Amino acid sequence: MTNTGQNNWAENVEAALREHGLRLTAQRLAIAQAFFEGEGHPNADELYARVKVRNPAIGQATVYRTLRLLQEVGLASSSTFGTSASRFEASDGEHHDHLVCTQCDLIVEFVNPTIEQLQDDIAATHGFVLTSHRMELYGLCTSCQKG
Repeated sequence: MTNTGQNNWAENVEAALREHGLRLTAQRLAIAQAFFEGEGHPNADELYARVKVRNPAIGQATVYRTLRLLQEVGLASSSTFGTSASRFEASDGEHHDHLVCTQCDLIVEFVNPTIEQLQDDIAATHGFVLTSHRMELYGLCTSCQKG
């Protein structure tokens, strides 16, 4: 999915922090850049490794705090896939589900309107109104099936 409008992530971060009475410091900016311009669903340690390449002066605790902050202002969300550490992704307001490879940890995002409608139908049949849901499908990706 798109990462909070890749062309204007810095503006979005600055506006969200300002709205919560916080400043966009140089360290927060460097961490946000590594997060929003990076690929995939990094865990905190993977994001720290990305940040450290660009700015070795930023500590691991600062990365963790900034990730929490991005979640608090609604720009990031976390998921725990299986037994792995929490993984983070940009919150762009678009719902999607995940396919997770149990061998290499590849995560593929997908959207399927038929599945979404079926979930709504099932909930309604049981008298539920869905407020949220999360779907994660686990298996082996194409590469791992060959290996």
